[in-house]
Amino acid sequence: MQQKEELSGVVERIIYHNEENGFTVFVLNTSKSHTALIKGHTPTLHAGEQVQVKGAWVMHPKFGKQFEAEHCDISLPSSAMGIQKYLASGMIKGIGPVYAQKLVKKFGDKTLDVIDQTPYRLHEVPGIGKKRVELIIAAWQDQKEISHIMVFLQEKNISPTYAAKIYKKYGMESVSVLHENPYRLADDIWGVGFKIADQIAQNMGFAPDSQKRISSGLLYVLSQETSFGHLYAKLDPLKEKSLQLLDLEAIEDNTHKMKLALHELYNSDRIKLISHDEKHFIGLSSHYHSERGVATRVQELLAHKSPLSFNIDAIYEQLRTNESIALNDDQQRAILTCLQQKITIITGGPGTGKTTTIKTLLSVLDDNNVSYKLSAPTGRAAKRINETTRKPATTLHRLLEFDVSTMRFKHNEKNALDLDVLIVDEASMIDIFLGHSLLKALPYNAHLILIGDVNQLPSVGAGNMLNDLIASEKIPTIRLTHIFRQAENSLIIQNAHRVNNGEFPASSLPDTKRDFVFIKEENPENVPMHLERIYKKLGTQRDSIALVPMNRGAVGTVSLNHVLQGLLNPGEKEKHIVYGGTTFKIGDRVMQIRNNYDKLVFNGDIGIVEEINISERSMTVRFINLLVTYESTEFDELLLAYAISIHKSQGSEFDTVIIPLFMQHFMLLQRNLIYTAITRAKKLCILIGQSKAIAMGINNNKGLARNTFLKEFLTTDLQCR
Repeated sequence: MQQKEELSGVVERIIYHNEENGFTVFVLNTSKSHTALIKGHTPTLHAGEQVQVKGAWVMHPKFGKQFEAEHCDISLPSSAMGIQKYLASGMIKGIGPVYAQKLVKKFGDKTLDVIDQTPYRLHEVPGIGKKRVELIIAAWQDQKEISHIMVFLQEKNISPTYAAKIYKKYGMESVSVLHENPYRLADDIWGVGFKIADQIAQNMGFAPDSQKRISSGLLYVLSQETSFGHLYAKLDPLKEKSLQLLDLEAIEDNTHKMKLALHELYNSDRIKLISHDEKHFIGLSSHYHSERGVATRVQELLAHKSPLSFNIDAIYEQLRTNESIALNDDQQRAILTCLQQKITIITGGPGTGKTTTIKTLLSVLDDNNVSYKLSAPTGRAAKRINETTRKPATTLHRLLEFDVSTMRFKHNEKNALDLDVLIVDEASMIDIFLGHSLLKALPYNAHLILIGDVNQLPSVGAGNMLNDLIASEKIPTIRLTHIFRQAENSLIIQNAHRVNNGEFPASSLPDTKRDFVFIKEENPENVPMHLERIYKKLGTQRDSIALVPMNRGAVGTVSLNHVLQGLLNPGEKEKHIVYGGTTFKIGDRVMQIRNNYDKLVFNGDIGIVEEINISERSMTVRFINLLVTYESTEFDELLLAYAISIHKSQGSEFDTVIIPLFMQHFMLLQRNLIYTAITRAKKLCILIGQSKAIAMGINNNKGLARNTFLKEFLTTDLQCR
């Protein structure tokens, strides 16, 4: 058995620190002539700090004798030399090596006391002005509080990486919030889910069957349902899943406490109960109000008569006889419906003339001096509609103008958009929350035109707005089905429609260009070899991407991103950052994986790493029209994006799309998934995989039915309880 010891000294230098789990390797100066190599999970350390570690000596086969720390206590340095090293480490903004030397030269071993208690004296140091003093004071206070939280979390066996997130949210109230209800973290802070909050609470002594724990568990299970697109969960399965999550037996006492938790959440208006077809559903109140709000707003828009007046007969004659653009009957009907109806849906697959229809509609609106705006859910989709129509287009988030000061959109029911017609492309991507915000911002007199492909996957976010609106039969819907001759020449488009009709894609068809390739492969482990061959032929600069059903596994995004990064951005760059097992390098393609309204970047946005600042551990990423800087606490919002999930590809198009499909994906294989992937390709689609897996997906046309009630809200008097 290893003998436990204690060591104390000054941190000489940090060799390695993992921000996610707090694992640190550092050199501890225990006396003037002795140092020790320490490893273990610690709060964030800085050179010059005095620490006391408890643990045991171990022998590493490669690095020799090391001290394995089980516990680490930190105190501020007391000697002038230690203080200078501490301040020079850059842990306080406004003080680097130069000013650290000046400060210690002026105040000696009292420097930290001056910064903490009499910061106005910092003006006595040459070169330190008013702004730098304010910066130092703010950084010092932040660092003190973060250190306090880190120590507190360490005592609860929680990774230090969450301290900065917690402090950023709660500030000086951080520790008191944790004492009162640590389960708040799961609701308030992105990246801190129920399991982490529960670990903190358990270590703080909260009982496994406490009311707060059960309530938080129920809300967590509901949020998990949202991640699958549902807005509501069936009551009995919800209770069962919650008991399993909480590791509580389904005994009478626990089921009674579960019932009490549901009543408490209901009475505090956190959840709603809906009964439909003799089944009971539970949903978060915010979800219910969003879906009910969409239904109400749609009904109000339809009830308001349009002030726009068009000579429909003349426009129809113009569309019918136009020799430069030949529109079929469905396209003509779509345009006339948009002019006459308050809300119109136009849906169709690739090659069916949606873009031509939009361009012709815009021409009609221009001729009649009607004001309009073009928009789409994502930056890439907005850019594409701008390129095809030669008209300005923006994302819905930018159209609605998010106000960071209020954390709400500027345009809403009290500040409506100034337009006569709003045209939204890729409408199948709109989740119920964005849909609600959009409809609230639309003036009652305006026309709304939603354009999308209902055969694609539904929105990444919860709800099924476009499909539910169509299913209600309250909105005029025009389906474009005719494939135009130019599109017929594309094997990509032909195969997209074959898949949509339940047929296996063809490797060749008469009179089609070879823009679709099927590589039959039984072994998923061979995919990297195929990727290397493909990119040798394509070149590394082509606009290409790999689309796969899932993130994990040999043919998941995580594994393929590692492979493709090696092919497309190889070598060790001078500037790189390692986070969560991923190396980010300048030139890497990355994806934002959550809505960050502060930075105005959103889930699914793709950008390129332009700059890496090693000393401040920050990355700067260029998105289409935006340059965004990420601090180390925000790195978990980014993933490499050489390979992305098919769900995340919605609204985007790429010159070349590579789609590996294998039986290991069988849980997710379905027709609209494969259809969506193929329709992301503009010039070349390469399908790699097992015929059995592809056929299984094409034959599975059921999809996952989402628990939503928008259709019922529009067609019945369904009410919540």
